[in-house]
Amino acid sequence: MIELLSKPWPWYVAGPLLALVMLLLLWAGGNFGVSATLRSLCAMSGAGKRYRFFDFNWKNQQWNLVFVLGAILGGFIASRFLSNPAPLALSTATIQDLATLGISFEGSLAPKQLFNWQSLTTLRGGFILIIGGFLVGFGTRWAGGCTSGHAISGLSNLQLPSLIAVIGFFIGGLFMTFLLFPLIF
Repeated sequence: MIELLSKPWPWYVAGPLLALVMLLLLWAGGNFGVSATLRSLCAMSGAGKRYRFFDFNWKNQQWNLVFVLGAILGGFIASRFLSNPAPLALSTATIQDLATLGISFEGSLAPKQLFNWQSLTTLRGGFILIIGGFLVGFGTRWAGGCTSGHAISGLSNLQLPSLIAVIGFFIGGLFMTFLLFPLIF
């Protein structure tokens, strides 16, 4: 069983499982999305008394809280007990592109030059964290949901606003990758 869980699942297994989860959510009347959990947490802590946006029956969204807790717990279990110690297989072109930006590839998914406590305490690292967090939070609220909510739940419900949001996410990702990322790093 550990052997099965420690390898990435092929699309023909993961895709139908995701479709099954979406069918169950549609049947139960729920929507998938991680940003809704933050709204539920704010409502639980009483923010609805001050802001109308958080004034709703958060008890109907308890499953979202369980989902996020399970994702955090699953990520911890996967990283501690099921991770593959072999270096990440990254293309030579990507390694060269990273080197051009001054980022060395050590074989891990997240470059240690960028994702460590020392870089967080620098002016640039703190600035990126604060501005990036604000933009993600603002963008999620402005778009009416997060990337997972729109791309998985919204598209499966054939919602035009979700299609527009996903196209916007894709354009934003291209803009970041090819224009902003080289300027920042």
